[in-house]
Amino acid sequence: MFERTKNLRLSIIKQIELKASVFPDAISLAQGVPSFDTPVCVKRRVERALRRGVVAKYSLSPGLPELRELIEIQLEKENMFYDWEKEIIVTAGTIEGITASILAITAPGDEIIIPEPTYTSYREVIYLAGCKPVFVPLNEKKGWAFGLNEYEKAITDRTKAIFFCNPNNPTGTIYSKEQQLGLAGLAKKYNLFIITDEVYKDFVYNNEQIFSLAEIPDLREQVIRIYGFSKAYAMTGWRVGYVHSDEKIIREIVKVHDALVTCAPVISQYAAMGALEMGEGDVENFNKNYKKRRALICARLDNLKNIFSYVYPQSAYYVFPKIKINIKNAWDFSLELLDKTHVAVVPGSAFGNNGEAHIRLSFGRSEEDINTAFDRFDDYFKNA
Repeated sequence: MFERTKNLRLSIIKQIELKASVFPDAISLAQGVPSFDTPVCVKRRVERALRRGVVAKYSLSPGLPELRELIEIQLEKENMFYDWEKEIIVTAGTIEGITASILAITAPGDEIIIPEPTYTSYREVIYLAGCKPVFVPLNEKKGWAFGLNEYEKAITDRTKAIFFCNPNNPTGTIYSKEQQLGLAGLAKKYNLFIITDEVYKDFVYNNEQIFSLAEIPDLREQVIRIYGFSKAYAMTGWRVGYVHSDEKIIREIVKVHDALVTCAPVISQYAAMGALEMGEGDVENFNKNYKKRRALICARLDNLKNIFSYVYPQSAYYVFPKIKINIKNAWDFSLELLDKTHVAVVPGSAFGNNGEAHIRLSFGRSEEDINTAFDRFDDYFKNA
């Protein structure tokens, strides 16, 4: 009866949050929600739009022209050159941009290659499009790097795209320019699209510049780049992002975007304008705090080195520790932690089979939450 949805599942991250909601004292290190409130400059930009009475009606389907112009300017600063009128769509968050892009470029039965572990909802979007996700395991011993040979072996005559998140969620890995150029070579060789989700690209803790394949003019007819304001600007509830690519690709994506949502929420588009116009200082401040929290959560993990091992995250606000003790599986382990400590974590299996025997912890939460959660862990594992 439900052919389109029979292979879909509610995100395991959301399942964990639902289970945690029954505990009044629950602390969540699960969902990737920044602890910070949306910056004041963003709120003021929205307040001004509300007073002017300009948020009650639809925008053009691709988005407000003023916002798309600001996005073009921001992309130019990052060495990416795209026409705001023809090559940029404002979306209802990154996941809508991803969904519209995949629906536009694929046909049922196509295959999309994704690394493993990777963000859980990618799998669901691919299934929703009637396509098949093909997983290529990342190498934990090499800092969750990918092997180009493994990617090439995964390519078949049904492969349509290579899709990855850079920096990676859940591992916090930053893929180097050389690694990405290797993928670009495969895309050229086999005539594939590359979809790159760069929602965490602002989370850099060592003054490192994150490279994007969208910077290369010769790849613009193959690369679809997606970005959102949710993480960097503490705007997860506003649901606004954008997708950009070559004009002939965007022309097809916008048809799907229009069918899905008509346009991104106009009030959120004004919020995004405020973020681009005035939010740079807030992003820098958030990064300073996340860098401290990364050090804190890793120090607390070091105190439990008989329970966990981990790869030090380079970016994003996640750490993905491996469980060293004997467990049945990551799902049961996460449920037991929630039941005994009232701390929510995400089982690594949510991000693919290669994530089994791991959990994802978010240091996007406050230092108080991190310390309280680990105090409970310390007590639990001491008595376990």
